[in-house]
Amino acid sequence: MKRKEQYKEVPELTVTQQIRVRFNETDPLGIVWHGYYITYFEDGREAFGREHGISYLDVHKYNYTTPIVKSSCEHKLPLRYGDVATIQTTIVNTPAAKIIFRYKIFDGNNNLACSGETVQVFVNDEGVMVLNFPPFFEEWRAKVGLQ
Repeated sequence: MKRKEQYKEVPELTVTQQIRVRFNETDPLGIVWHGYYITYFEDGREAFGREHGISYLDVHKYNYTTPIVKSSCEHKLPLRYGDVATIQTTIVNTPAAKIIFRYKIFDGNNNLACSGETVQVFVNDEGVMVLNFPPFFEEWRAKVGLQ
């Protein structure tokens, strides 16, 4: 039996961002194509990084990348062309050398349209996945209270 990881979301480290659904993100019926929800998750991660000082560019300046190794997306309600949706991105506190984000996307009436999760790992400039948090990320975790 596979053990499910139970780590804790950190509500104080949540970023909320609004997006407007664009025409090119929809199918002929005006409904958001399912693949764009992963793009919305990326919008949420980027907003989180900018607000909390751990953006992709911050990671890159320390010669690391953080590729996604797992993503999940559960669709509840469709978003449609012109909707203003809210993306809620929360980091999960984990002792493992990875970054876990959980997402909730709400429609304009504050109904949950989608939820999901991504898992990222640390890869150094030699292309090797590291098994411990890099020092810069340990410092960031201490600064925001994740230790």
